[in-house]
Amino acid sequence: MAIDIKSPQFPESIFEGTLSSWLKKEGQEIKQDEVLAEIETDKVVIEVTAPSDGVMGKVLVDEGATIKSSEVIGSYKESAIVNESKVVEETDIPEEQVELDRKAEEVKEVEVKQEVHEAHETSETTKEKIVESSTKGFRMGPAAKKLLKEKSLTTENIKTSSKKGVVTKKDILEAEKTQKVAESIKVKENISHMGSSERVPMTRLRSVVAKRLLESQAQTASLTTFNEVDLHEVKILREKYKESFEEKFGVKLGFMGMFLKASSIALQEMPIVNASIDGDDIVYHGFQDIGVAVSTERGLVVPVVRNVQNLTIAEIELAIRDLSLKARDGKLDIEDMTGGTFTVSNGGVFGSLLSTPILNPPQSAILGMHKIQERPMAVNGNVEIRPMMYLALTYDHRLLDGKDAVSFLVKIKEILESPESMILGV
Repeated sequence: MAIDIKSPQFPESIFEGTLSSWLKKEGQEIKQDEVLAEIETDKVVIEVTAPSDGVMGKVLVDEGATIKSSEVIGSYKESAIVNESKVVEETDIPEEQVELDRKAEEVKEVEVKQEVHEAHETSETTKEKIVESSTKGFRMGPAAKKLLKEKSLTTENIKTSSKKGVVTKKDILEAEKTQKVAESIKVKENISHMGSSERVPMTRLRSVVAKRLLESQAQTASLTTFNEVDLHEVKILREKYKESFEEKFGVKLGFMGMFLKASSIALQEMPIVNASIDGDDIVYHGFQDIGVAVSTERGLVVPVVRNVQNLTIAEIELAIRDLSLKARDGKLDIEDMTGGTFTVSNGGVFGSLLSTPILNPPQSAILGMHKIQERPMAVNGNVEIRPMMYLALTYDHRLLDGKDAVSFLVKIKEILESPESMILGV
C-alpha cells in the first residue's frame, strides 16, 4: 500500500516554501530518516525525510513548485519481511501433510536466502571492480573510495596532497569543486558564444529578500551617517594574543568579535538604538541579540548571536563561527535567524570601501563595516600610515535623531580605538 510523503509542519513564521529538489527518484530504495527532498523557504532549507524503509513511489509535486505546510508531495511503498503464520486446526489437515508443508517451506526459504546471498555477492563484486578500475594507479582508503563512488568522479583530475601519494577525502572534494568550476565556465562560454540570454526563476530566498528590501525602504525613514575608525590598537592586540587566544579557546581572534562587543557596549549606553517601533509604541529591549550578515551560496542570511551583553569576546567568536558553519551547510534553524535587535554587516571582506546598508525591520539600526585600508593620517601633529576603516550606520529617523546616531557611531569608534576598555569594562 502506498504511503503519503508530506512536507513537514512549517513554523508559524513560514507560510509556504518551494520544493527545490528531489534527492530520490521513483523506484529507488529509501532508508528510514534518509533525506528525500529539500524545501527552500525564505529563512531556511527544510529537509523531508523518509519515515521508514521502502521504495520511492510517485512524485506528485515537481521541483520549483510552491507547497504548503503538511502537503502531500509524493508517496512510497513500505518494505518489510512479513512472516505470515496460518492458524490451522488439526482436524482440518492431517499431521503428515502439515509436516511435509513445513519441510517444503524450509527448503524454499533456504533456496531464497541462497539466491539473495549470491546476488548480493555478485553486486558487491561488480561494485568493487568498478571502484578498482576507477582507482587504478592510486592509493586510497575505504572512506576515500566510498566518497569517490558517491560523487561519481573519475581519478583523472584528482591531485594528491599527500607526500606518499595517497588520495584523501580532501583531494576528492577539491576535485569535485574544480569540476564544478570548469562546468560553470563552460556553460558561461556557451552562453557567451551563442549570444543569447538565459532566464531562470529567482530562488525563494532571493525573491523574499528583494521584497523585504523594498518594504524596508518604503516603510522606514532610512538615513546613513559615516565615520572612520583607526584600528591600529586593535591590530596590535590581535597580533600579540592571536596564537594564545586560539590555543586556549579553539577559535581565531577576529575583528567581528570585537565589533559585536563594542556594539553591545554602545547599545547598553544608548538603548534607543537597540529599540524598535511597534505601531505607536517604542519597545526597549533589555538584551542585545545582534544579527551577523553572512553570505552563502543561497544568498544573504542573518543569523543572530544571542545576549551579546553577557558574552566574552571568545564566546562571541565561537558563536559566530558555529552560525557561519551552519549557514554554509544550510543547517540554520528558524530560531537562529529571528528576534535580532541590531545587525552588523561586514562588506569589507568583499573589498567594499564604503556602502549604505539597508535596515532589517523592525530593527532601528544596522552597522556597516568596510575594508581596512592603510592611509596617511595626522597623529599628534605627525603624519603616520594607519589601518583605517570607514563605518556606516543606517538608522530609522522616525526613532533616532541625527545626534543619537552620530553619538552611537562615535562611541563605537572610541571603544575600538582603545580596545582594552572592552576587557577592563571601563
